[in-house]
Amino acid sequence: MTLEEYISYHSTPENGALEAITRDTYVHILNPHMLSGHVQGRALSMFSHMIKPKRILELGTFTGYSALCLAEGLAKGGRLVTIEHNDELEDTIRRNLSRSPLGEKIELIIGDACSIINSQLSILNYQFDLVFIDADKREYCAYLEAVYPLVPVGGFILADNTLWDGHIIDPAYDRDKQTLGLRAFNDQLKKDDRFEQVILPLRDGLTIIRKVR
Repeated sequence: MTLEEYISYHSTPENGALEAITRDTYVHILNPHMLSGHVQGRALSMFSHMIKPKRILELGTFTGYSALCLAEGLAKGGRLVTIEHNDELEDTIRRNLSRSPLGEKIELIIGDACSIINSQLSILNYQFDLVFIDADKREYCAYLEAVYPLVPVGGFILADNTLWDGHIIDPAYDRDKQTLGLRAFNDQLKKDDRFEQVILPLRDGLTIIRKVR
């Protein structure tokens, strides 16, 4: 048994809906490794339960797995808004969200995350207690600035893939645009006194960010 298998075995199992999404994603969807997966999904659920958010914003839905995990911790009457750029995934996402009663608490929007935030969510004056960033790695700095006004002081932002399978410190990836985007994001957070943050070596790197001003 590997250490990863040990961690998975001793973590709370995913429910039937999430198991079905995992199975179907690996059978039918290109790049299934983009799925959050069992252990990270349980971590997202745990963070959400601890924060008890009234509203959650997710940037990057893929096949809906992480949205359902985050929705588990919503406060009573809470809502989750999730934005996915790839319109070819829309039918798959809606089908997967319908596998769980939590899907009724989730609003899916198809389109560019920054444009939607600026044109819809900002105008509605939405505030989100928890934001999960897991979209185009080249745009992480732009996402951070876009969501900043939507998060109250004391609110949380989670950013996925911030270690990028170790590429973040590998000179072989010095010209890779996604790696450069993530490096810029990590460096920006390091010097930005609006936030406190810690990178967890969970799966591909998960940064927990708290807005302090």
